Amino acid sequence: MQSQATFSLSFWVSASRKINNQVSVYARITVNGKRANISLQRKVIVSEWDSNKGKARGNKQESRLLNRYLDQVKNRIYEAHDELVKEKAFICAQSIKARFLGEDNEEYSLLTLVDYHNTQMSESLSYGTLKNYFTTQKYIKLFLDKKKIQDIYLTQLTYRFLVDFEKFLRSHVPEDHQKQMENNTVMKHIQRLRKMVTLAYKMEWMDKDPFIKFKPTYIKNEREFLSDDELQTIIEKAFEIKRLELVKDLFVFSCYTGLSYIDVMNLNEDNITFGIDGGKWIITNRQKTHNKVKIPLLPIAEELIEKYKEHIKTKKTKTLFPNISNQKLNSYLKEIADLCKIKKNLTFHIARHTFATTITLSNGVPIETVSKLLGHSKIATTQIYARVIESKVSKDMNSLKEKLKNSGINNDQRTKRSSLR
Repeated sequence: MQSQATFSLSFWVSASRKINNQVSVYARITVNGKRANISLQRKVIVSEWDSNKGKARGNKQESRLLNRYLDQVKNRIYEAHDELVKEKAFICAQSIKARFLGEDNEEYSLLTLVDYHNTQMSESLSYGTLKNYFTTQKYIKLFLDKKKIQDIYLTQLTYRFLVDFEKFLRSHVPEDHQKQMENNTVMKHIQRLRKMVTLAYKMEWMDKDPFIKFKPTYIKNEREFLSDDELQTIIEKAFEIKRLELVKDLFVFSCYTGLSYIDVMNLNEDNITFGIDGGKWIITNRQKTHNKVKIPLLPIAEELIEKYKEHIKTKKTKTLFPNISNQKLNSYLKEIADLCKIKKNLTFHIARHTFATTITLSNGVPIETVSKLLGHSKIATTQIYARVIESKVSKDMNSLKEKLKNSGINNDQRTKRSSLR
């Protein structure tokens, strides 16, 4: 990533701050659009500065001495940049400036860390995950603005800073809506900051981890899913509007495969193969975790694939289903919920929960198998998504009652035999 950094150097003067018709001369280092200015402790008469060429005009001795000095500065700054490249060090405007000034031991700042993380991780993180980090970056900048500081060194990060940041997130009201963040949303931003700070600690950019004493407090929320009756209502509902019909089919397909929105959109014919049982399976890698999933196709899912096999859009995109944005899909699901008189907040991710609960666990599929189908690396993750629903609990308890009842008869017989002795 660093070899692709755009680096430039220019010299400029602050014309608005002239004193006795003289202005200060500065060097400006720019890397990937981010700037760092260096005061060169030199002055020049305003009329003798060529702003286009970034140097003094004329052949006067003062002009020649200044231009010679600027050439020396230019050479030293380029040398500083080349040294950092050879060392495979993190290259930014501030790091080049620090090398030029001989201040390499100066601590890295928080915003430098965030920029570094988001740049380095751009290829390893999914778009959705990276987008969340950019949102956290936005809130960090807003928090620093509220504290009336541009940045903060990593060595200045303290437990108090984290507590204040958490308090800021809880009280902040975004401009695009009036709803404040819920507890778990706040904790997600704190968690992302923690991952970035841990990265800095491992890279020895800081001596201690301010998160050692910080304990995140997540609230366990009940994950919504559709009951069997609600799912059947959607399946049986006919829609004359094509967009609603497509959204319904995509949702139902996810309910019977457990695939997320992006994984459904990415499916193509190459993902369909014959499994160990001779039936059709979906084999793909989850975009979020890159974990491989192998899912035997249930009849209704197979029918939906066949339904769109000759669709004009799937032929063009070579995908199993026509593509639609996640935003539009979730918006249309609200319409479907209203038309089907389902009062739950219907989103596409509910289909994944429905697969884990209504389709699999409630029908006796072991949680280990469900975990494999969902592409989880730990069963603990599956337990968050998939719960045994009440009907399954009731069925199991009734079975237990019968066993205890039969056991009770045998116990009565043993009690009678014992009393006869």
